[in-house]
Amino acid sequence: MYHRIRELREDADLSQKQLETMTYQERLKALREDNDLTQHQIADYLGIAQTTYSQYELGKRSLPIEFLVALCRYYQVSADEVLGLREWERRV
Repeated sequence: MYHRIRELREDADLSQKQLETMTYQERLKALREDNDLTQHQIADYLGIAQTTYSQYELGKRSLPIEFLVALCRYYQVSADEVLGLREWERRV
């Protein structure tokens, strides 16, 4: 799990609603920063330009599913965590 999300959960001023409204782009950035990685390092891992990866984090381009899978494996988190899906949403 990534540290920033843990810290946010421990912050009494931050509601569950605020955590739930984080975008997947914000979660990707939090994962990268919590692992002390640069955009350039992640872009190299994915085999793309840093500017392209930056656009994924900024929401200017949609992240291809194969990159989502690769990043989940790299960070050892589920796609549900990155996408912010909750248990009840899967049952609907």
